[in-house]
Amino acid sequence: MSDGLYIEARIGVDLDLVWERTQDPAQHQRWDLRFTRIAYLPGAEGKPQRFTYGVRVLPGFFVSGTGISAGERHRPDGTRTSALRFACAHPLSFLTEGRGYWRYVPCAEGGLRFLTGYDYAPRWGRFADRLLFRPLMGWATAWSFDRLRLWCERGITPERALWRALGEVAARLLVVAAAAWAAPLAAVPVLVAAVPVLLAALLLPPLPGTPAARRCLRRPPGRGPASATATAATPPALLDRLEHP
Repeated sequence: MSDGLYIEARIGVDLDLVWERTQDPAQHQRWDLRFTRIAYLPGAEGKPQRFTYGVRVLPGFFVSGTGISAGERHRPDGTRTSALRFACAHPLSFLTEGRGYWRYVPCAEGGLRFLTGYDYAPRWGRFADRLLFRPLMGWATAWSFDRLRLWCERGITPERALWRALGEVAARLLVVAAAAWAAPLAAVPVLVAAVPVLLAALLLPPLPGTPAARRCLRRPPGRGPASATATAATPPALLDRLEHP
C-alpha cells in the first residue's frame, strides 16, 4: 500500500468510545463524509462481516457497493485493528474495488492514534485519479477523522460540525465577495485597510470547533526498526485473509 492514502488523527479519549463510533454502522455513517449509509448483512457470529454502502451523488440518487470487514479487538500489544475490502460495479463510481485498514493505537500520555491506510483501483484512469479523485478522497478522510475527534473529545455532533463548517465557509466567501464588489469603488486607504481582513478570510485556519483536514497527519511517521510507529503504519495480516466482497 505504498502508493495508497494514509491519514492519522490523535484523539484524546478512551479507545472504547472511538471503537464504538467507528465500528457501529449507524454511528460511522454520521461522521464519515465518504459514506451516506452503511448496513451490515446477515452473517454468522465470529466470521468476517459483509456489508453494503451507499454514497449520495445527487438528491435521492445513490451509488452503492458491497464490502467485507473483520476486526481484532483484543491484541497482545493493546492495539486494535479493523480491515476491509470493498467493491462497486456502478458505472458512476470513480472506483471499482479497494482495500484498507484502521488501527487504534493507545498513547502512553493518554488518548490514541486512530489511523487508516487504504488504496483502490480507479475506474476512469490513473491521471484523473491522481489529479482529482485521490486528493479529494484524502481530504474527505482527514476532514471526517477530525469531525470524529470533535465528536469524541468535545461532544460536537457530526451534524452540528457540518453546519459549523458550512457556516464558516459561507462567512469567508461573503467577505471575499464583499471585498471584490467594493474594490472598484473604494479609495486607496480603504483598500489597504481591507487587505488584512481579506487575507484572514482566505488564510486563517478553521475555528477550533470546526472540522479541518489539516489537523490530521497525511503521511506515515518516520519508520524505525521494530518501532510501534512502524508497526502501526503497516497493513495488518488480517487484510490479506479477507475474501473479495
